[in-house]
Amino acid sequence: MNTVLSRANSLFAFSLSVMAALTFGCFITTAFKDRRVPVRVHVSRIMLKNVEDFTGPRERSDLGFITFDVTADLENIFDWNVKQLFLYLSAEYSTKNNALNQVVLWDKIILRGDNPKLLLKDMKSKYFFFDDGNGLKGNRNVTLTLSWNVVPNAGILPLVTGSGHVSIPFPDTYEITKSYY
Repeated sequence: MNTVLSRANSLFAFSLSVMAALTFGCFITTAFKDRRVPVRVHVSRIMLKNVEDFTGPRERSDLGFITFDVTADLENIFDWNVKQLFLYLSAEYSTKNNALNQVVLWDKIILRGDNPKLLLKDMKSKYFFFDDGNGLKGNRNVTLTLSWNVVPNAGILPLVTGSGHVSIPFPDTYEITKSYY
């Protein structure tokens, strides 16, 4: 004879199995969807300074300032299994010391229900664009790319790179900073 606890255990195990099957079904319906969309990134201003780096051995490092525009329609990414998007603009470049440098310059979270159309003008970097040396000065191939993580209700967390990027040259000279001594 089954006790109340064994019946409750059977009911709980069956319910958990059904919920797992439904969650897997939710995941599989959107797992193979292409989440790339066209992105337009335009840089309107680049400024380069050589500043003292207080994190290391008192050397000077390059600090870049970028003003940019981003245009993208992310509406096709959102479906019933997308909770939010984590967008970020990154810069990739190579130097003598490092074959690949990646720096996140800006980010934004778009929740379901927010406006998924990006029309951002004259945005400034949210984070410092430091190079651990002088690798930005005269660098002719700094590539800006908008990427995003899709945060689903159920399933994996895909990393998607937008289908548009821009390569920009950095100036050969530094901006002069005012000193008040």
